[in-house]
Amino acid sequence: MIALDEDDLICDFAEYYGIYDLYALDVEYAATLASGLRDNSRIKLKAQGLRVELNTLLLARIADAAALNVYAKTKDAQHNRNKPKSVLEALTKDDKEELRHFTSGAAFEEEWRRLNGNRTC
Repeated sequence: MIALDEDDLICDFAEYYGIYDLYALDVEYAATLASGLRDNSRIKLKAQGLRVELNTLLLARIADAAALNVYAKTKDAQHNRNKPKSVLEALTKDDKEELRHFTSGAAFEEEWRRLNGNRTC
């Protein structure tokens, strides 16, 4: 677990056990405490590849289904517009922004001005 994310493990030990110096513990004792952390602890969520708890994901899925059910009965749905955004997708998507590539410095400056209200770099 230390190799996965040392900071998360330290935070979990501090929060759940009040232990602030993980390395002062005997290795076997620290391993026992680590395995005893709740399933919603930072380190266990990371080990499962989740950013939020499973219950939160299930509730988000229910909210999405309810929103789609209501949306299906609207005129917007008949014309396939204004579809509600997915709560589940917002919780699970990667936060990394799309990278942009420019062919020249002038192209970058032009985009910069567009984004900043025609102000220069």
